[in-house]
This record gives sequence, C-alpha cells and structure tokens, in this order.
Amino acid sequence: MVSGFRSPSSFLGLLSCVFLLTACAQPAAYDAPQRTGTMPLAMRESSGIAASHHDPRVLWTHNDSGGQPVLYAVEPGGARRGDLRLTGATNRDWEDIASFELDGRSWLLVADTGDNTGLRNDCALYIVAEPETADLSPVHETIATVAWKIPVRYLDGPRDVEAVAVDARAGLVYLLAKRTSPHGLYTLPLRLPADGVVPAAMPVAQFPNASIPQPTSGQRMLPIPSGRFRAQPTGMDFASDGSAAVIVSYGDVMVFPRKDNEPWKDALLRPPVVLAPHGLAQAEGVCFGADNRTIYVSSEGPGSGIMRYRVAK
Repeated sequence: MVSGFRSPSSFLGLLSCVFLLTACAQPAAYDAPQRTGTMPLAMRESSGIAASHHDPRVLWTHNDSGGQPVLYAVEPGGARRGDLRLTGATNRDWEDIASFELDGRSWLLVADTGDNTGLRNDCALYIVAEPETADLSPVHETIATVAWKIPVRYLDGPRDVEAVAVDARAGLVYLLAKRTSPHGLYTLPLRLPADGVVPAAMPVAQFPNASIPQPTSGQRMLPIPSGRFRAQPTGMDFASDGSAAVIVSYGDVMVFPRKDNEPWKDALLRPPVVLAPHGLAQAEGVCFGADNRTIYVSSEGPGSGIMRYRVAK
C-alpha cells in the first residue's frame, strides 16, 4: 500500500469513528418548558430550589430575605410535603440551596449570600443533613440543627451572590456573582478547615457576559427583572453525576455540558446551550432533577409556577 493512502473501507471506518465521537460529544437537547404546578402560598419568594437525594418526587426550596429559617419540601406539582426549620441559622438573605451526598449521607446547603448593597460582612453557608421523606409532615415542622456553618467573604471585596453549586467530589462550593460585570466565579472549601480558619472565597474565573443572553434595547428600558436585569444570574446547580451545570437568569436557562472530570471552570467558560425561555416573572431557583435529565426552575412571587425542562426523546 502506498504510504499515506487508505483503502475506501479504512476511510469509511475512520469516518464512522469520527461520526460516533462527534455524536457522543453533542450536548443534550431539551424540550420546551412545561408548568408542572404552583408553589404553595407559604413560599411567596422561592429564591432557590434543589432536588432531594432521598426521594425523586421531592424538591427543596426556601423564601428570600427576612423569611423564617425554614426549608420547604414540595412536589413538582406543588403539593407541600413538609417544612424543615433550621436551628443555628438566620435568614438574612437566603438566595440559593444545593443538595449533595458526602460520606454516604445526603446534605442540604443553604446560601445566605444575598448582598444587594455590597456591604455585608456576615454572609454564610449553612449545611444540614437532609431528613428522610418519611420524617416530614405537611402539618407540623421538622427540626434540624445546622451541622456546620461556613462564613463567606471574598478576596476582592463583598459580592451579591444568588447562584451557588456544590462539587462534593472535589470538596468545593462554587459561587457566581450577580451584579459585577463580568460575573466573578469563586470557590470555597465545603468542609471547615481543621484549624477553623476559613479562607476567603477565591476568584477562579471571570464568567463572560456573552454566556448569558443580554436584554434587547427595548428590554433595557423596562425596570423589571425580565427587562433590564434579565441577564443577571440568580441560580446555579451541578448535575449529581457531574455531566453538566445549569445557570438561570431572570430571562433564560443555560446548560453547560462538562467533559469527563474536567474542572467546572472550563465547562462554565464555554458557550452554553441556551434553552427556551422559562417565561417566569422573577426566576431565581434552578436545579437538576434526580435523573439528571430534568431541570426545574422556580420564581419569586406568590402563586408562582414550577417549570420543568426535559431532555428531548
């Protein structure tokens, strides 16, 4: 065989391999969002949402600033499964929630990281063990004590953060700034250091504005979340199998597929897959469902809808 020449069969085989590799690398396509239900009236300002690791039919959410230090377990259809009151925590400005598994147990992380004026020095992350669904009741509260608290301060000064996600395998919490331009991406250790001295949140990247659809000139004239503020990130989650990240803004939902074991920073700095608009008035919560093929989005406002995206079949 002449050097550099491949037979037709070999060439076709090479093309087949390339096609298969390309197909495998393509990100999943999602159907248009569907409204699955309405948040119970007690959840007037759902500012974060997370999937239970005990029950695929349960989502956890919470109210925004000034609310009670209570987490609410709800079904995607809106049925209220129970309330979890946290002792050792204050709801100064709860903005996100994440669920994860660590050391064989299921945990919830609540991010008291809202800082509209950029002046707070008491931001914190609260970690609490997720109760079994059988221990919850829609008629009385379940009490849980905060397992550990992580103070949050940023190396480059205060930040308003509403989007938080956990990489339990790496032992890191990721925080995405809302109002800075570009949006700073930070990390903190998930576990408290042995010496008790918590380091400042380290900036790991500048999240590009181009990754979030920007408001049109007409939308910029509207002083509402889905208007001039529609590109501000308000929620974030990592799929439990590590396959993708999702970020919600006031206007859109963005999925960031991840290559095997690559740093989350690298996945988040690539252009995302932008899903069909969620259509919510003030979307602030987003999470992957237990199957990692479903995405839920919640919104502030009484009687707000719960939206669901599914991977297209």
